[in-house]
Amino acid sequence: MGALRLPALTSFFTVRSPAPAIKQRLRLPLRRPFSTAEKVVGAVVDKEKEKERVITPRSEDFNAWYLDVIANAELADYGPVRGTMVIRPYGYAIWEAIQEYMNVKFKETGHSNMYFPQFIPYSFIEKEASHVEGFSPELALVTVGGGKELEEKLVVRPTSETIVNHMFTQWIHSYRDLPLMINQWANVTRWEMRTKPFIRTLEFLWQEGHTAHATAEEAEKEAMQMIDVYTKFAYEQAAIPVIAGRKSRVETFAGASTTYTIEAMMGDRKALQAGTSHNLGQNFSRAFGTQFTDENGLRQHVWQTSWAISTRFVGGIIMTHGDDAGLLLPPRLAPVQVVIVPIWKKDNEKTGVLTASSSVKETLQAAGIKVKIDDSDQRTPGWKFNYYEMKGVPLRIEIGPRDVSSGTVVISRRDVPGKQGKVFGISMEPSALVAYVKDKLNEVQSSLLERATTFRDSNIVDVYSYNELKEAIAQGKWARGPWSAGDEEELKVKEETGATIRCFPFEQPEEPMKCLMTGNSADEVAIFAKSY
Repeated sequence: MGALRLPALTSFFTVRSPAPAIKQRLRLPLRRPFSTAEKVVGAVVDKEKEKERVITPRSEDFNAWYLDVIANAELADYGPVRGTMVIRPYGYAIWEAIQEYMNVKFKETGHSNMYFPQFIPYSFIEKEASHVEGFSPELALVTVGGGKELEEKLVVRPTSETIVNHMFTQWIHSYRDLPLMINQWANVTRWEMRTKPFIRTLEFLWQEGHTAHATAEEAEKEAMQMIDVYTKFAYEQAAIPVIAGRKSRVETFAGASTTYTIEAMMGDRKALQAGTSHNLGQNFSRAFGTQFTDENGLRQHVWQTSWAISTRFVGGIIMTHGDDAGLLLPPRLAPVQVVIVPIWKKDNEKTGVLTASSSVKETLQAAGIKVKIDDSDQRTPGWKFNYYEMKGVPLRIEIGPRDVSSGTVVISRRDVPGKQGKVFGISMEPSALVAYVKDKLNEVQSSLLERATTFRDSNIVDVYSYNELKEAIAQGKWARGPWSAGDEEELKVKEETGATIRCFPFEQPEEPMKCLMTGNSADEVAIFAKSY
Protein backbone atom coordinates (compact mmCIF):
# COMPACT_ATOMS: atom_id res chain seq x y z
CA MET A 1 0.00 0.00 0.00
CA GLY A 2 1.43 3.38 -0.96
CA ALA A 3 1.91 6.13 1.59
CA LEU A 4 -0.63 8.92 1.92
CA ARG A 5 0.70 12.10 0.32
CA LEU A 6 -1.07 15.00 1.96
CA PRO A 7 -1.49 18.17 -0.10
CA ALA A 8 0.53 21.34 0.33
CA LEU A 9 -0.36 24.99 -0.18
CA THR A 10 2.15 26.02 -2.80
CA SER A 11 0.43 28.20 -5.39
CA PHE A 12 0.13 31.97 -5.39
CA PHE A 13 -2.84 34.20 -6.12
CA THR A 14 -2.60 37.70 -7.53
CA VAL A 15 -5.37 40.07 -6.45
CA ARG A 16 -6.14 43.35 -8.18
CA SER A 17 -7.60 46.25 -6.25
CA PRO A 18 -10.29 48.31 -7.99
CA ALA A 19 -8.22 51.49 -8.20
CA PRO A 20 -5.37 51.58 -8.71
CA ALA A 21 -4.47 48.00 -9.65
CA ILE A 22 -2.33 46.50 -6.90
CA LYS A 23 -0.83 43.03 -7.16
CA GLN A 24 -1.24 40.89 -4.08
CA ARG A 25 -0.36 37.33 -3.27
CA LEU A 26 -2.19 34.60 -1.40
CA ARG A 27 -0.61 31.17 -1.15
CA LEU A 28 -3.25 28.48 -1.48
CA PRO A 29 -3.20 24.74 -2.11
CA LEU A 30 -2.05 22.74 -5.08
CA ARG A 31 -3.36 19.35 -4.04
CA ARG A 32 -1.19 16.31 -4.59
CA PRO A 33 -3.26 13.37 -5.95
CA PHE A 34 -3.81 10.34 -3.75
CA SER A 35 -2.15 7.18 -4.89
CA THR A 36 -4.61 4.58 -6.14
CA ALA A 37 -2.47 1.96 -4.43
CA GLU A 38 -3.64 3.29 -1.09
CA LYS A 39 -7.10 1.90 -1.71
CA VAL A 40 -5.97 -1.69 -2.10
CA VAL A 41 -7.35 -3.58 0.89
CA GLY A 42 -5.02 -6.07 2.51
CA ALA A 43 -1.84 -4.79 0.86
CA VAL A 44 1.44 -4.88 2.78
CA VAL A 45 2.07 -1.57 4.50
CA ASP A 46 5.47 0.06 4.68
CA LYS A 47 5.22 1.53 8.18
CA GLU A 48 7.95 4.09 7.66
CA LYS A 49 6.30 5.44 4.53
CA GLU A 50 2.93 5.46 6.26
CA LYS A 51 4.33 7.98 8.75
CA GLU A 52 5.60 10.20 5.95
CA ARG A 53 4.54 13.82 6.14
CA VAL A 54 4.47 16.63 3.65
CA ILE A 55 3.68 19.18 6.36
CA THR A 56 6.59 21.60 6.56
CA PRO A 57 8.03 21.71 10.12
CA ARG A 58 6.98 24.84 12.02
CA SER A 59 10.55 25.70 12.94
CA GLU A 60 11.67 25.46 9.31
CA ASP A 61 9.06 27.75 7.70
CA PHE A 62 6.11 28.84 9.82
CA ASN A 63 4.13 30.27 6.91
CA ALA A 64 4.56 27.13 4.80
CA TRP A 65 3.61 25.00 7.83
CA TYR A 66 0.43 27.07 8.33
CA LEU A 67 -0.61 26.72 4.70
CA ASP A 68 0.14 22.99 4.71
CA VAL A 69 -2.02 22.45 7.79
CA ILE A 70 -4.96 24.29 6.21
CA ALA A 71 -4.77 22.06 3.14
CA ASN A 72 -4.00 18.79 4.91
CA ALA A 73 -6.68 19.21 7.59
CA GLU A 74 -9.15 20.15 4.84
CA LEU A 75 -10.05 23.46 6.45
CA ALA A 76 -10.12 25.58 3.28
CA ASP A 77 -9.26 25.63 -0.40
CA TYR A 78 -8.76 28.34 -2.98
CA GLY A 79 -11.70 30.08 -4.65
CA PRO A 80 -12.03 30.85 -8.38
CA VAL A 81 -11.57 34.57 -7.69
CA ARG A 82 -8.00 35.37 -6.79
CA GLY A 83 -7.52 36.16 -3.13
CA THR A 84 -10.67 34.36 -1.96
CA MET A 85 -11.01 31.04 -0.20
CA VAL A 86 -13.60 28.31 0.12
CA ILE A 87 -14.14 27.30 3.73
CA ARG A 88 -14.53 23.52 3.71
CA PRO A 89 -16.90 21.63 6.05
CA TYR A 90 -14.28 20.88 8.72
CA GLY A 91 -13.12 24.49 8.82
CA TYR A 92 -16.68 25.78 8.79
CA ALA A 93 -17.59 23.45 11.68
CA ILE A 94 -15.01 25.29 13.82
CA TRP A 95 -16.64 28.60 12.84
CA GLU A 96 -20.05 27.12 13.71
CA ALA A 97 -18.76 26.22 17.18
CA ILE A 98 -17.67 29.84 17.61
CA GLN A 99 -21.09 31.03 16.40
CA GLU A 100 -22.95 28.73 18.78
CA TYR A 101 -21.07 30.03 21.81
CA MET A 102 -21.25 33.67 20.78
CA ASN A 103 -24.94 33.61 19.91
CA VAL A 104 -25.75 32.49 23.44
CA LYS A 105 -23.58 35.23 24.96
CA PHE A 106 -25.00 37.94 22.66
CA LYS A 107 -28.58 37.05 23.61
CA GLU A 108 -27.69 36.79 27.30
CA THR A 109 -26.43 40.39 27.09
CA GLY A 110 -29.61 41.64 25.44
CA HIS A 111 -28.76 41.65 21.74
CA SER A 112 -30.93 40.44 18.86
CA ASN A 113 -29.77 39.05 15.52
CA MET A 114 -30.82 40.73 12.28
CA TYR A 115 -29.41 41.35 8.81
CA PHE A 116 -28.49 44.42 6.74
CA PRO A 117 -27.97 44.58 2.94
CA GLN A 118 -24.56 43.83 1.49
CA PHE A 119 -24.67 46.81 -0.88
CA ILE A 120 -24.17 50.27 0.61
CA PRO A 121 -24.53 53.60 -1.27
CA TYR A 122 -21.10 55.21 -1.65
CA SER A 123 -22.53 58.47 -0.29
CA PHE A 124 -23.03 56.73 3.07
CA ILE A 125 -19.32 55.96 3.32
CA GLU A 126 -18.47 59.59 2.53
CA LYS A 127 -20.55 60.99 5.39
CA GLU A 128 -18.03 60.15 8.12
CA ALA A 129 -14.69 61.69 7.09
CA SER A 130 -12.25 59.46 9.00
CA HIS A 131 -14.27 56.38 8.07
CA VAL A 132 -14.01 56.94 4.32
CA GLU A 133 -10.34 57.85 4.67
CA GLY A 134 -9.61 54.66 6.59
CA PHE A 135 -11.52 52.29 4.33
CA SER A 136 -11.16 53.86 0.88
CA PRO A 137 -8.13 51.75 -0.22
CA GLU A 138 -9.99 48.53 0.68
CA LEU A 139 -13.36 49.21 -0.95
CA ALA A 140 -14.86 47.02 -3.67
CA LEU A 141 -17.29 49.04 -5.82
CA VAL A 142 -20.26 48.08 -8.01
CA THR A 143 -20.83 50.50 -10.90
CA VAL A 144 -23.01 48.43 -13.26
CA GLY A 145 -26.27 46.65 -12.47
CA GLY A 146 -28.73 44.99 -14.83
CA GLY A 147 -26.52 45.91 -17.75
CA LYS A 148 -26.72 49.64 -16.98
CA GLU A 149 -24.38 52.05 -15.27
CA LEU A 150 -25.68 52.86 -11.81
CA GLU A 151 -26.59 56.44 -10.89
CA GLU A 152 -24.62 56.01 -7.66
CA LYS A 153 -21.87 53.45 -7.21
CA LEU A 154 -22.38 50.89 -4.47
CA VAL A 155 -19.86 49.65 -1.91
CA VAL A 156 -19.76 45.93 -1.19
CA ARG A 157 -19.99 45.85 2.62
CA PRO A 158 -16.58 46.45 4.26
CA THR A 159 -18.35 47.01 7.62
CA SER A 160 -21.84 48.25 8.43
CA GLU A 161 -21.64 51.33 10.65
CA THR A 162 -22.95 53.59 7.88
CA ILE A 163 -25.96 51.56 6.78
CA VAL A 164 -26.77 50.72 10.40
CA ASN A 165 -26.91 54.44 11.23
CA HIS A 166 -29.11 55.10 8.22
CA MET A 167 -31.62 52.58 9.59
CA PHE A 168 -31.19 53.58 13.24
CA THR A 169 -32.18 57.11 12.23
CA GLN A 170 -35.53 55.71 11.04
CA TRP A 171 -36.08 53.49 14.08
CA ILE A 172 -34.94 55.71 16.96
CA HIS A 173 -37.14 58.66 17.90
CA SER A 174 -37.43 58.73 21.69
CA TYR A 175 -35.41 57.72 24.73
CA ARG A 176 -37.95 54.89 25.00
CA ASP A 177 -36.39 53.35 21.86
CA LEU A 178 -33.04 53.04 23.60
CA PRO A 179 -30.89 51.13 24.05
CA LEU A 180 -31.08 49.50 20.62
CA MET A 181 -28.75 46.50 20.52
CA ILE A 182 -28.38 44.25 17.47
CA ASN A 183 -25.93 41.81 15.91
CA GLN A 184 -25.56 40.38 12.44
CA TRP A 185 -23.67 37.38 11.07
CA ALA A 186 -22.49 38.34 7.62
CA ASN A 187 -19.75 38.34 5.00
CA VAL A 188 -17.45 41.30 4.47
CA THR A 189 -15.36 42.36 1.48
CA ARG A 190 -12.08 44.26 1.90
CA TRP A 191 -9.51 44.54 -0.89
CA GLU A 192 -6.54 43.62 1.28
CA MET A 193 -2.97 44.47 0.27
CA ARG A 194 -1.58 41.20 1.68
CA THR A 195 -3.69 38.06 1.87
CA LYS A 196 -3.37 34.93 3.99
CA PRO A 197 -6.02 32.22 4.42
CA PHE A 198 -8.37 32.93 7.36
CA ILE A 199 -6.19 35.87 8.45
CA ARG A 200 -6.68 38.26 5.53
CA THR A 201 -8.76 37.43 2.46
CA LEU A 202 -10.82 39.55 0.09
CA GLU A 203 -14.00 38.18 1.66
CA PHE A 204 -14.43 36.81 5.16
CA LEU A 205 -17.17 35.93 7.62
CA TRP A 206 -17.81 37.71 10.89
CA GLN A 207 -20.34 38.91 13.39
CA GLU A 208 -20.73 42.62 13.93
CA GLY A 209 -22.66 44.07 16.82
CA HIS A 210 -24.10 47.59 16.76
CA THR A 211 -25.71 49.42 19.65
CA ALA A 212 -27.17 52.86 20.33
CA HIS A 213 -27.48 54.40 23.81
CA ALA A 214 -28.80 57.51 25.50
CA THR A 215 -25.59 58.34 27.36
CA ALA A 216 -21.83 58.18 26.89
CA GLU A 217 -21.53 56.09 30.07
CA GLU A 218 -23.89 53.43 28.72
CA ALA A 219 -21.96 53.20 25.46
CA GLU A 220 -18.64 52.84 27.28
CA LYS A 221 -20.08 50.14 29.53
CA GLU A 222 -21.31 48.26 26.45
CA ALA A 223 -17.97 48.49 24.65
CA MET A 224 -16.17 47.16 27.73
CA GLN A 225 -18.75 44.43 28.26
CA MET A 226 -18.27 43.04 24.76
CA ILE A 227 -14.48 43.01 24.86
CA ASP A 228 -14.89 41.06 28.10
CA VAL A 229 -17.16 38.55 26.28
CA TYR A 230 -14.45 38.11 23.64
CA THR A 231 -11.73 37.74 26.27
CA LYS A 232 -13.61 35.01 28.12
CA PHE A 233 -14.30 33.21 24.84
CA ALA A 234 -10.61 33.27 23.91
CA TYR A 235 -9.51 31.88 27.28
CA GLU A 236 -12.32 29.45 28.04
CA GLN A 237 -13.23 28.11 24.59
CA ALA A 238 -10.27 28.70 22.25
CA ALA A 239 -7.61 28.23 24.99
CA ILE A 240 -5.84 31.35 23.69
CA PRO A 241 -4.42 33.64 26.42
CA VAL A 242 -5.15 36.99 24.82
CA ILE A 243 -4.14 40.34 26.27
CA ALA A 244 -7.06 42.77 26.42
CA GLY A 245 -6.50 46.49 26.23
CA ARG A 246 -7.02 49.81 24.49
CA LYS A 247 -5.67 50.65 21.05
CA SER A 248 -3.50 53.73 20.50
CA ARG A 249 -4.89 56.68 18.57
CA VAL A 250 -2.95 55.57 15.50
CA GLU A 251 -4.44 52.07 15.64
CA THR A 252 -8.00 53.10 16.55
CA PHE A 253 -10.80 52.01 14.18
CA ALA A 254 -11.65 54.62 11.55
CA GLY A 255 -14.59 56.59 12.97
CA ALA A 256 -14.28 55.38 16.57
CA SER A 257 -13.48 57.41 19.67
CA THR A 258 -11.86 54.42 21.39
CA THR A 259 -11.03 50.89 20.25
CA TYR A 260 -10.59 47.98 22.65
CA THR A 261 -8.86 44.82 21.47
CA ILE A 262 -7.77 41.31 22.38
CA GLU A 263 -4.27 40.52 21.14
CA ALA A 264 -3.04 36.93 20.76
CA MET A 265 0.52 35.67 20.36
CA MET A 266 0.86 33.19 17.51
CA GLY A 267 3.37 30.34 17.33
CA ASP A 268 5.80 32.54 15.38
CA ARG A 269 5.43 35.22 18.09
CA LYS A 270 3.60 37.65 15.82
CA ALA A 271 0.52 39.33 17.24
CA LEU A 272 -2.98 38.66 15.96
CA GLN A 273 -5.76 41.16 16.60
CA ALA A 274 -8.40 38.57 17.47
CA GLY A 275 -11.38 40.78 18.28
CA THR A 276 -12.28 44.44 18.71
CA SER A 277 -14.92 46.54 20.43
CA HIS A 278 -15.33 50.20 19.47
CA ASN A 279 -16.82 53.07 21.39
CA LEU A 280 -18.00 55.20 18.47
CA GLY A 281 -19.03 58.14 20.61
CA GLN A 282 -21.34 60.37 18.56
CA ASN A 283 -19.19 60.37 15.43
CA PHE A 284 -21.62 58.42 13.25
CA SER A 285 -24.80 59.70 14.85
CA ARG A 286 -23.76 63.29 14.10
CA ALA A 287 -22.81 62.38 10.54
CA PHE A 288 -26.16 60.69 9.93
CA GLY A 289 -28.37 62.77 12.24
CA THR A 290 -29.27 59.80 14.44
CA GLN A 291 -31.12 61.56 17.26
CA PHE A 292 -33.70 60.94 19.96
CA THR A 293 -35.89 63.06 22.19
CA ASP A 294 -34.73 62.72 25.81
CA GLU A 295 -36.87 62.74 28.96
CA ASN A 296 -36.73 66.54 29.06
CA GLY A 297 -38.00 66.87 25.52
CA LEU A 298 -34.60 67.83 24.09
CA ARG A 299 -33.13 66.36 20.90
CA GLN A 300 -29.85 64.47 21.49
CA HIS A 301 -27.50 62.44 19.32
CA VAL A 302 -27.19 58.79 20.33
CA TRP A 303 -23.97 57.27 21.64
CA GLN A 304 -22.89 54.12 19.82
CA THR A 305 -20.69 51.03 19.82
CA SER A 306 -19.71 48.36 17.33
CA TRP A 307 -17.77 45.15 17.94
CA ALA A 308 -16.70 42.12 15.92
CA ILE A 309 -14.80 38.87 15.64
CA SER A 310 -14.29 37.00 12.39
CA THR A 311 -13.08 33.80 10.80
CA ARG A 312 -9.54 35.01 11.44
CA PHE A 313 -10.08 33.42 14.86
CA VAL A 314 -9.89 30.05 13.10
CA GLY A 315 -6.45 31.05 11.83
CA GLY A 316 -5.53 32.10 15.35
CA ILE A 317 -6.44 28.67 16.71
CA ILE A 318 -4.30 26.99 14.06
CA MET A 319 -1.26 29.20 14.70
CA THR A 320 -1.54 29.08 18.50
CA HIS A 321 -1.93 25.35 19.08
CA GLY A 322 -0.82 23.48 15.95
CA ASP A 323 2.41 21.47 15.83
CA ASP A 324 4.50 19.52 13.32
CA ALA A 325 1.87 16.76 13.25
CA GLY A 326 -0.75 19.25 12.09
CA LEU A 327 -3.81 20.81 13.65
CA LEU A 328 -4.39 20.66 17.41
CA LEU A 329 -7.88 21.75 18.43
CA PRO A 330 -9.18 22.79 21.85
CA PRO A 331 -11.91 20.25 22.70
CA ARG A 332 -14.61 22.87 23.25
CA LEU A 333 -14.35 24.04 19.63
CA ALA A 334 -13.38 20.74 17.97
CA PRO A 335 -15.90 19.44 15.39
CA VAL A 336 -14.92 15.92 16.51
CA GLN A 337 -13.80 15.54 20.12
CA VAL A 338 -13.24 11.77 20.05
CA VAL A 339 -12.48 9.46 17.13
CA ILE A 340 -12.91 5.70 17.54
CA VAL A 341 -10.61 3.48 15.49
CA PRO A 342 -11.68 -0.20 15.43
CA ILE A 343 -8.81 -2.65 14.85
CA TRP A 344 -9.08 -6.21 13.56
CA LYS A 345 -6.99 -8.60 11.49
CA LYS A 346 -9.26 -11.57 10.91
CA ASP A 347 -12.76 -11.54 9.47
CA ASN A 348 -14.15 -13.39 12.51
CA GLU A 349 -12.92 -10.52 14.75
CA LYS A 350 -14.60 -7.76 12.76
CA THR A 351 -18.19 -8.12 13.97
CA GLY A 352 -17.30 -8.12 17.67
CA VAL A 353 -14.97 -5.14 17.34
CA LEU A 354 -17.46 -3.08 15.33
CA THR A 355 -20.31 -3.91 17.72
CA ALA A 356 -18.23 -2.79 20.71
CA SER A 357 -17.13 0.34 18.84
CA SER A 358 -20.72 1.28 17.99
CA SER A 359 -21.75 0.77 21.61
CA VAL A 360 -18.94 3.07 22.81
CA LYS A 361 -19.97 5.68 20.25
CA GLU A 362 -23.60 5.60 21.38
CA THR A 363 -22.54 5.91 25.02
CA LEU A 364 -20.41 8.97 24.37
CA GLN A 365 -22.94 10.62 22.06
CA ALA A 366 -25.65 10.23 24.69
CA ALA A 367 -23.38 12.13 27.07
CA GLY A 368 -23.12 15.06 24.64
CA ILE A 369 -19.63 14.25 23.38
CA LYS A 370 -18.91 14.83 19.67
CA VAL A 371 -17.67 11.44 18.50
CA LYS A 372 -16.89 9.79 15.16
CA ILE A 373 -16.16 6.17 14.35
CA ASP A 374 -13.89 5.35 11.41
CA ASP A 375 -14.76 1.76 10.55
CA SER A 376 -13.56 1.89 6.95
CA ASP A 377 -11.37 -1.03 5.90
CA GLN A 378 -9.65 0.85 3.09
CA ARG A 379 -7.06 2.42 5.41
CA THR A 380 -4.81 0.85 8.02
CA PRO A 381 -5.11 1.77 11.71
CA GLY A 382 -1.70 3.47 11.52
CA TRP A 383 -2.86 5.64 8.64
CA LYS A 384 -5.97 6.60 10.62
CA PHE A 385 -3.94 7.44 13.71
CA ASN A 386 -1.78 9.86 11.72
CA TYR A 387 -4.75 11.28 9.82
CA TYR A 388 -6.80 12.18 12.89
CA GLU A 389 -3.75 13.55 14.67
CA MET A 390 -3.28 15.83 11.66
CA LYS A 391 -6.97 16.83 11.90
CA GLY A 392 -6.40 17.81 15.52
CA VAL A 393 -8.97 15.49 17.13
CA PRO A 394 -8.31 15.77 20.91
CA LEU A 395 -8.85 12.09 21.88
CA ARG A 396 -8.53 8.77 20.04
CA ILE A 397 -10.09 5.51 21.23
CA GLU A 398 -8.70 2.22 19.94
CA ILE A 399 -10.72 -0.99 20.20
CA GLY A 400 -9.32 -4.39 19.17
CA PRO A 401 -10.25 -8.05 19.84
CA ARG A 402 -8.39 -8.14 23.17
CA ASP A 403 -10.13 -4.94 24.29
CA VAL A 404 -13.51 -6.48 23.43
CA SER A 405 -12.64 -9.56 25.51
CA SER A 406 -11.56 -7.49 28.50
CA GLY A 407 -14.33 -4.88 28.18
CA THR A 408 -11.80 -2.05 27.94
CA VAL A 409 -10.46 0.50 25.45
CA VAL A 410 -7.20 2.31 24.75
CA ILE A 411 -7.31 6.13 24.83
CA SER A 412 -4.68 8.50 23.39
CA ARG A 413 -4.36 12.27 23.83
CA ARG A 414 -3.52 14.41 20.80
CA ASP A 415 -1.60 16.95 22.89
CA VAL A 416 0.69 14.32 24.44
CA PRO A 417 2.47 12.43 21.63
CA GLY A 418 3.59 8.81 21.67
CA LYS A 419 3.28 6.27 24.46
CA GLN A 420 3.22 8.98 27.12
CA GLY A 421 -0.23 10.08 25.96
CA LYS A 422 -1.69 6.58 25.63
CA VAL A 423 -3.56 4.80 28.43
CA PHE A 424 -4.61 1.13 28.29
CA GLY A 425 -7.40 -0.69 30.08
CA ILE A 426 -10.06 2.02 30.36
CA SER A 427 -13.37 0.35 31.20
CA MET A 428 -16.17 0.33 28.60
CA GLU A 429 -18.72 0.54 31.41
CA PRO A 430 -20.76 3.61 30.35
CA SER A 431 -20.55 5.77 33.48
CA ALA A 432 -16.84 5.07 33.97
CA LEU A 433 -16.01 5.64 30.31
CA VAL A 434 -17.97 8.91 30.06
CA ALA A 435 -16.39 10.25 33.24
CA TYR A 436 -12.90 9.37 32.03
CA VAL A 437 -13.37 10.86 28.56
CA LYS A 438 -14.87 14.10 29.91
CA ASP A 439 -12.03 14.40 32.39
CA LYS A 440 -9.43 13.91 29.67
CA LEU A 441 -11.10 16.45 27.37
CA ASN A 442 -10.97 18.98 30.20
CA GLU A 443 -7.30 18.12 30.76
CA VAL A 444 -6.51 18.72 27.08
CA GLN A 445 -8.37 22.04 27.15
CA SER A 446 -6.48 23.20 30.25
CA SER A 447 -3.15 21.89 28.94
CA LEU A 448 -3.46 23.87 25.70
CA LEU A 449 -4.21 27.10 27.58
CA GLU A 450 -1.36 26.52 30.02
CA ARG A 451 1.09 25.76 27.23
CA ALA A 452 0.06 28.84 25.22
CA THR A 453 0.26 31.05 28.33
CA THR A 454 3.76 29.82 29.15
CA PHE A 455 4.84 30.45 25.56
CA ARG A 456 3.34 33.95 25.58
CA ASP A 457 4.83 34.98 28.91
CA SER A 458 8.30 33.68 27.99
CA ASN A 459 8.27 35.85 24.87
CA ILE A 460 7.25 39.20 26.37
CA VAL A 461 10.19 41.40 27.37
CA ASP A 462 9.89 44.40 29.70
CA VAL A 463 11.80 47.30 28.17
CA TYR A 464 12.70 50.74 29.52
CA SER A 465 14.47 52.38 26.57
CA TYR A 466 14.02 52.59 22.83
CA ASN A 467 17.19 50.56 22.28
CA GLU A 468 15.82 47.79 24.48
CA LEU A 469 12.56 47.90 22.54
CA LYS A 470 14.39 47.58 19.22
CA GLU A 471 16.46 44.69 20.54
CA ALA A 472 13.38 42.81 21.76
CA ILE A 473 11.57 43.26 18.44
CA ALA A 474 14.70 42.19 16.52
CA GLN A 475 14.64 38.95 18.54
CA GLY A 476 11.04 38.36 17.45
CA LYS A 477 9.59 39.01 20.89
CA TRP A 478 6.91 41.36 22.23
CA ALA A 479 8.17 44.47 24.01
CA ARG A 480 6.26 45.88 26.99
CA GLY A 481 7.27 49.27 28.30
CA PRO A 482 6.08 52.64 29.65
CA TRP A 483 4.76 54.94 26.94
CA SER A 484 3.42 58.49 26.83
CA ALA A 485 4.90 59.64 23.51
CA GLY A 486 2.80 60.93 20.64
CA ASP A 487 1.65 59.67 17.28
CA GLU A 488 4.84 60.79 15.55
CA GLU A 489 7.04 58.72 17.83
CA GLU A 490 4.72 55.74 17.46
CA LEU A 491 4.99 55.91 13.68
CA LYS A 492 8.77 56.15 14.03
CA VAL A 493 8.80 52.86 15.95
CA LYS A 494 6.73 51.23 13.22
CA GLU A 495 8.99 52.57 10.46
CA GLU A 496 12.23 51.55 12.17
CA THR A 497 11.22 48.19 13.70
CA GLY A 498 8.10 47.01 11.87
CA ALA A 499 6.31 46.81 15.23
CA THR A 500 3.15 48.63 16.28
CA ILE A 501 1.48 49.30 19.60
CA ARG A 502 -0.81 46.30 19.95
CA CYS A 503 -2.55 47.76 23.01
CA PHE A 504 -2.31 49.48 26.35
CA PRO A 505 -3.28 46.48 28.54
CA PHE A 506 -6.11 46.87 31.02
CA GLU A 507 -3.81 45.42 33.68
CA GLN A 508 -1.27 48.11 34.46
CA PRO A 509 1.52 48.56 37.02
CA GLU A 510 0.86 51.10 39.76
CA GLU A 511 4.37 52.52 40.27
CA PRO A 512 5.53 55.79 38.61
CA MET A 513 7.20 55.30 35.23
CA LYS A 514 9.11 57.21 32.58
CA CYS A 515 8.35 56.90 28.87
CA LEU A 516 10.88 54.65 27.14
CA MET A 517 11.02 57.05 24.17
CA THR A 518 10.89 60.55 25.67
CA GLY A 519 11.82 60.10 29.33
CA ASN A 520 8.68 61.98 30.35
CA SER A 521 6.27 60.73 32.97
CA ALA A 522 4.15 57.76 31.80
CA ASP A 523 0.97 56.45 33.39
CA GLU A 524 0.77 53.16 31.50
CA VAL A 525 2.74 50.55 29.61
CA ALA A 526 2.15 49.62 25.98
CA ILE A 527 2.84 46.36 24.20
CA PHE A 528 4.73 46.53 20.89
CA ALA A 529 4.94 43.65 18.44
CA LYS A 530 5.03 42.75 14.80
CA SER A 531 1.63 41.55 13.71
CA TYR A 532 -0.53 39.94 11.06
